[in-house]
Amino acid sequence: MPRMTGGDAIVDSLLRHGIDTIFGLPGVQMYGLFDAFARNANRLRVINARHEQTTAYMALGYAQSTGRPSAFTVVPGPGVMNTMGALTTAWGMNAPVMCITGQVPSAMIGRGRGQLHEMPDQLATLKTLLKFAERIEHPTDAPQVMARAFQAMVSGRPGPVAVEMPWDMFSASADVDPVETLGRRANPVPDAQKITALAKLVDGAKAPMIWVGGGAAEAGPEILALAEKIGAPVVSFRAGKGVVDSRHELSLNTVGGFQLWDKTDLLIGIGTRLDVPTARWTPAPAGLKLARIDIDPAEHRRLAVDVAIVADAADGARALTAAVTRRENAAWRDAVAAAKAAALAAIEKAQPQYSFVEAIRDVLPDDGIVVDEVTQVAYIAWYGYPVHRPRTLITSGFSGTLGYGFPTALGVKVANPDRPVVSITGDGGFLFGGSDLATAVQFGINLVTVVVNNAAYGNVLRDQQRLYDGRHAGAELTNPDFLAYARAFGVAAWRVETADALRGALREALAGDGPALIEVVSDITKDYPPYEFHQPRRR
Repeated sequence: MPRMTGGDAIVDSLLRHGIDTIFGLPGVQMYGLFDAFARNANRLRVINARHEQTTAYMALGYAQSTGRPSAFTVVPGPGVMNTMGALTTAWGMNAPVMCITGQVPSAMIGRGRGQLHEMPDQLATLKTLLKFAERIEHPTDAPQVMARAFQAMVSGRPGPVAVEMPWDMFSASADVDPVETLGRRANPVPDAQKITALAKLVDGAKAPMIWVGGGAAEAGPEILALAEKIGAPVVSFRAGKGVVDSRHELSLNTVGGFQLWDKTDLLIGIGTRLDVPTARWTPAPAGLKLARIDIDPAEHRRLAVDVAIVADAADGARALTAAVTRRENAAWRDAVAAAKAAALAAIEKAQPQYSFVEAIRDVLPDDGIVVDEVTQVAYIAWYGYPVHRPRTLITSGFSGTLGYGFPTALGVKVANPDRPVVSITGDGGFLFGGSDLATAVQFGINLVTVVVNNAAYGNVLRDQQRLYDGRHAGAELTNPDFLAYARAFGVAAWRVETADALRGALREALAGDGPALIEVVSDITKDYPPYEFHQPRRR
């Protein structure tokens, strides 16, 4: 057995599990780990940041855009607490992200003596939030704990995990027996009886609809085959966009889906919580049947449906396609085409935001990646941005994490250095982590960031005024000169006011050889209210 420090044992496990980049911010408890990074610099790239939250967001972006595990490391206590927004978002988006953190010295754990960065029970806190969290007590424990953490992270419904190690154990040495990867646990086989039951519902339906979420990201071909066989539209909101190319005649956004909702008699959710149609589009059409294919058994307890199938999205869709005999209904296919056209006409009215969305789509190739943010243009992108491939619209989903967009996009670009990546952010959210423009410059992360400047937390301001007789508080912003701000870091910058100008600036920025920022000057009083799409009125 090789002699290893605790830090060496962790690095060995990271490399065995395919991690080639780690995002981190060093501190005294972690010196032994970072020394192991330094001694393995030819095999493991370390990207440090200017805030702990950015390290975690970069790992999130790496995982979301690739579907592969990623890892970050920060000091314990306040350091790891600074990453909670990113870990919460990773949990919400089912992203396989690993947090590696420290702990007080072994002899002091649980004694409450006020050691540096100590908190009452860090591990218990992490366990409430993550899919797996465990302490590595000694270097000899590292291979097994790390292997189990990776297995948990990627098996079934993916999700974030954490490991912690006492301060002294990162540098302590022992004879360590490395562990090869445990591998992903086998996916459940779709229940044949339930597949048959759902096939009967499909065969008897006149107007079926398929709804996909982020859990279907790897199942696009299987879902399209099912949709084409039964003539069902495939509707997606955020994370599910691109599972079926937006250009396909059966691919609908939620505006188009809503056009058909009153007529739908069967809704099949695949890899999705089905929040929009079941929680927002109420009441449901009379006689509607509900079915779900989801790998997480807990999801089936959260929403009662007529047929619930525990299965991987691709496996479930493939089995259902083989079982159904129904062929498409020409009248329903015509209704889908009409809904697609009506949706486009409705979204085109969402100005000026839609014009900016169009400009970005015009410039980016099919595999270009957009990272959204809680901001006006991104709201409209959820509905109106055509997505041609899965994992090319990166979102915080229901977490709605203000400030996540720019640092997450840095991680997306690190994972996809040869593909154009654009961050759409607002003036408020961008400045949560704008100082990490320094990180982009330091590591050559050639991200293009579009900052929409309306001098406000726009939706908050507008909602306050709409709901409270014009009163508002805490929503107006005084911003820096964003061009001067970007250029102070050595970042190329443009300021535009129109979609045509954005189109030109974006082409220049993407053709450049460095990170870039484009400020879009906007007026919140003239923006289309996104809640017109977010909570559509029943006809």
